Amino acid sequence: MNAVLLARIQFGFVAGFHFLFPPTTLGLVLVIFILESLYWKKRDEIYRTVSSFLIRVFSVVFIMGVATGISLEFAFGNNWSRYSRAVGDIFGAPLAAEGVFAFFLESVFLGILVFGRARVSKRTYWLSSFLVFFGAHLSGLWIIIANSWMQTPAGFRLEGGRAVLTDFFAAAFNPSTLVRYLHTILAGWTTGALLAAGIAAWYQLKGRHSILARTLLRPALTIFIAASILQLFSGHGHSVQVAKTQPEKMAAFEALWTTTEGAPLSLFGIPDAAARKTHLAVGVPRLLSLMVYMDPNAKVTGLDAFPETERPPVFLPFASYHSMILLGMLFIAISLAGIWLLASQRIWTARWYLKTLLFAIPLPLLANEFGWIAAEVGRQPWAVYRVLRTADAASTVVPAGNILATLALFVIVYALIAAAGLRVILRIIREGPEGAAAGTTGVAAAPERS
Repeated sequence: MNAVLLARIQFGFVAGFHFLFPPTTLGLVLVIFILESLYWKKRDEIYRTVSSFLIRVFSVVFIMGVATGISLEFAFGNNWSRYSRAVGDIFGAPLAAEGVFAFFLESVFLGILVFGRARVSKRTYWLSSFLVFFGAHLSGLWIIIANSWMQTPAGFRLEGGRAVLTDFFAAAFNPSTLVRYLHTILAGWTTGALLAAGIAAWYQLKGRHSILARTLLRPALTIFIAASILQLFSGHGHSVQVAKTQPEKMAAFEALWTTTEGAPLSLFGIPDAAARKTHLAVGVPRLLSLMVYMDPNAKVTGLDAFPETERPPVFLPFASYHSMILLGMLFIAISLAGIWLLASQRIWTARWYLKTLLFAIPLPLLANEFGWIAAEVGRQPWAVYRVLRTADAASTVVPAGNILATLALFVIVYALIAAAGLRVILRIIREGPEGAAAGTTGVAAAPERS
């Protein structure tokens, strides 16, 4: 097999697996911070117990994210050395900042959450929960800055084949950074909040820890509802940005083969790149033009406007993009039902809805993966959009056999990480709040400091 293709498969597998965990921590840490704030305000021990329980779950997810993310840093120097030489001076800066300013902040104060409940004051513990929340979201910002620069590069010039930074703020806050960051944060809140709500729903269905379940379900479901509905507007804004700054990517998302005035919004179809047509196409006339340009007759650029060597694949971005949107619509439907059940106080006995929350836990993870696949495959053939081709970014000295061997090793190791992590999380859930009642470490109970 081709070494570049194998390098892409390996990086895609490692990055995709890693991407299961950071979004989940964003939602979990928001629920934890809200619970700690309620405990700080109301001094009700149930909030402390529920928060300590959720911190144990968060810690395992965080560790899995760290363990699977380290290899990504080395991949740039191993399989993508020409990428590192060409744009590393710019791309490496936000990654370094993420480690120095965000990861260590989050890690240090997570240590206080895990081990310090009985060793620090309530004020310090609450502040620690905020700093873990802040650090997680700051970490996400730096990563999004790095990725967004690859999508819509700005603030640089090329000197001797190397990208040289000329304007830090233009590079950091390039045309896609803020809308992409908001979209990713809302996706993370949806993911982590639904995990917490699903755990609470399971307890309620089993008739266990009823007080914990109700205490956890209300804030978690509220976050899920708010994030799911806001994501509709965020996703629309992000799609408009893509249509205007990466038109060939949006053309692939919509399988728009020719530049069209009054372009339809695709709902379903089977793109056929060889025939340059979409089989069984279903769409809404003129709606894509209206949504992008607020004009139903506006011209939307199609794939025919670009040389064949600069067109992205169509089927995979199209399928991933529409699967993500379909799941987003499902989350909104679940949210609307949740609003009605919360308002009518029927949610605690609506077993069908509690089962829906439980079985829907994996769906935001899938939506995140679909969105990531659409964004990254839709950017091809560019590693850095219109600056560096993916084929020119790969290392020239790493043979295909070595990449294939390490890919197989990654699959084995990550399968073990997944099995071990899931086993620990399920054990924590089965144990329930008793394992967290005396503090997240399970040490003997000790009075908190005021």
